[in-house]
Amino acid sequence: MGSVTASQMTFTTTERVTMGRPAHEAIVEQAESLGAHRVFLLVSETLRTNTGEITKIEAALGARHGGTHSGIQSHAPRTDVLAATDAARAAGADLIVTIGGGSVTDAGKIIALLLRHDVRTIEDFEPLRTYVTEDGQVINPITVGPDVRVICVPTTLSGGEFNALSGSTDEVTMHKQGYEHRMMAPVMVVLDPALTVHTPEWLWLSTGVRSVDHAVETMASDKSNDFANGLADSALRLLVEGLSRSKADPHDMEGRLKCQVGAWQSMISIIGGVPMGASHAIGHILGGTCNVPHGYCSCVMSPSVLEWNAEYDDSRQGRINACLGNTHGTAAESLDAFIRGLGMPRSLKEVGVEADQFQKVAEYTMLDIWGRTNPRPVRSPADILEILKRAA
Repeated sequence: MGSVTASQMTFTTTERVTMGRPAHEAIVEQAESLGAHRVFLLVSETLRTNTGEITKIEAALGARHGGTHSGIQSHAPRTDVLAATDAARAAGADLIVTIGGGSVTDAGKIIALLLRHDVRTIEDFEPLRTYVTEDGQVINPITVGPDVRVICVPTTLSGGEFNALSGSTDEVTMHKQGYEHRMMAPVMVVLDPALTVHTPEWLWLSTGVRSVDHAVETMASDKSNDFANGLADSALRLLVEGLSRSKADPHDMEGRLKCQVGAWQSMISIIGGVPMGASHAIGHILGGTCNVPHGYCSCVMSPSVLEWNAEYDDSRQGRINACLGNTHGTAAESLDAFIRGLGMPRSLKEVGVEADQFQKVAEYTMLDIWGRTNPRPVRSPADILEILKRAA
């Protein structure tokens, strides 16, 4: 008889997810139900300047519209997040709505926290960030969460809108750091595929691979469970189909919604408590320290981490390969071929990371919340260097 390993899943404070409904309708309905009168929009600069989508949402809100702010750069630098916080404070925001990619999403959730703690300087960020001790313990100092809720309308596929964890980059150290409280999770997420047609193809597809990475590292984890693995299996199959359809026809709305639902499913296990592995840990550092876009981090690292892990234990990788269609003999090879088929980069050199940066990346990775939760144990920067050299 097989033995049972105890586990549990933890969930967030998100109450509602709409799928396929126009964003402006869903936002107005939720604002009304919350009794919000000063709705603050934090939006993509591209959507605001090059499309009529933001104007449509502002008009739908009418007198409930309290202000609109844009200009969050990649990886949510502290300076940008503070400027947006000041704008939200000045607007008297009682509800924050993010419309855009992962950095906009992260910034919006952090703004709610900074408003609650009356953060007014860059230095005030420091006591709130999650950190890792020398012996690998993850410390989250936040005990008081936001009282202003957030609605997230994602236009990319990284999936951060479902998480209570957000990242912002310290521009002095160029280290991307985490902030987490269960009330930072949005009260509602709006999955509107029509809004995503404005997202550049490279960004849509690469962030889709980011969610593929969520699913892959869930199924590869020795700390996962049947519930989490089932969701990850479904997520990976939806993403493989949806991303392929999106690549073939950018206006395939059903394909785009499959991608969005797949991204959601890929996040549930992470939120529930299944730790990610070396691909995510390294990716956090490549983003904040080397300025590599979120999705490209996974495009480059995920197959290399799978390959490195397989040398230690490949017992969980057969299911991953099946979800990828068993197109090649190993999960790493099938994932590599899938990412290449989307036209995404597959080496650190292609994304501008040179060998002289590897040591810093390796050392910072050991400070990441997932730096030591890989299924093949990561014991020192030397292990990370070995993976980086494979991905070079």
